[in-house]
Amino acid sequence: MAGYRKIPEFNDLSAGQFFEQIAPEQKPVVIRGFARHWPLVTAAQQSPEDWVRYLLQFYQGQKARILLAPPEANKRFYYNGDMTGVNYLAGDERVDLFLGRLLELMDRSVYPAISLQNGAPENLLPGLVEDNPTPFFPDVTPRLWVGNEGIVSAHYDGADNMACVVAGRRRFVLFPPAQTGNLYPGPLNFTPAGAPTSLVDLNNPDFERYPRFETALANAYSAELGSGDAIFIPMLWWHHVESLEKVNALMNYWWNGSSAKAATPPSPIDSLNIALLAMRDLSQEQRNAWRHLFDHYLFKQGVDPASYIPEHQQHVLGPISPDYARAIKDHFVEKLKR
Repeated sequence: MAGYRKIPEFNDLSAGQFFEQIAPEQKPVVIRGFARHWPLVTAAQQSPEDWVRYLLQFYQGQKARILLAPPEANKRFYYNGDMTGVNYLAGDERVDLFLGRLLELMDRSVYPAISLQNGAPENLLPGLVEDNPTPFFPDVTPRLWVGNEGIVSAHYDGADNMACVVAGRRRFVLFPPAQTGNLYPGPLNFTPAGAPTSLVDLNNPDFERYPRFETALANAYSAELGSGDAIFIPMLWWHHVESLEKVNALMNYWWNGSSAKAATPPSPIDSLNIALLAMRDLSQEQRNAWRHLFDHYLFKQGVDPASYIPEHQQHVLGPISPDYARAIKDHFVEKLKR
């Protein structure tokens, strides 16, 4: 899009190249044709009806969480006017009925935005993932997002994300983590869709109320993806997502950033919440002092502490076995009960 920076694109990229060269840089890239050979994508390129028929061959009667935003929401799943709630309804619905409703709304001129969000395909459509495999993520279970035209405001994920469009078209606008303060993030623990969300309407920004957003826009990236294309969104990169057609779907993979393995708790967002709880009453000078310790031990801005502490005394600074990780978690569970 005009005014936005262009995200680098690749047409052919192996899993080895991606994890060795691209992912460590933590910069977004578009991979055209990432899933072009999937039957899921082939069906979508034929027609919405063919795509729905393909999905239903895996359906066994399960229900999914469905969101519905009325026409006056302008396709945006967001807070209500005074931030006491959200502007959409949510409930459980049979997947086959939801897909039928999606097709029915295609011919309407006025219609709600409906969305199946963050569905587990192994539960909702058993066999779908096995029929559409990728060598990039053999051990990561993907999530499924299906709907008509809709808007999800800028938010971030606590894990690396490969988002693959499997039906329709989607537009992504990305902001680097350094723009966080210019995006006016909303509450950490009350969000429209589970992740902290920018309070600025990208398509109708109020620059008087949110003047720093102009700086964010000057540092934004954008790309439009078609069926079969994928985008790598590094962790903590803000992303505004718009579904551009009346039948849209996306399958995404979240992983822990160091390898193609699923992220495990606790997440970095969990640690942020705990840090806020632990340090909320400290003075600014005290917080500045703690910043130096975080820089040394966690962000390793100077000498790596593991480089001079004997290996047998590194504990959390060194390699951690599954048993030791469990012991650490149990320790903090007990501390947080007090």
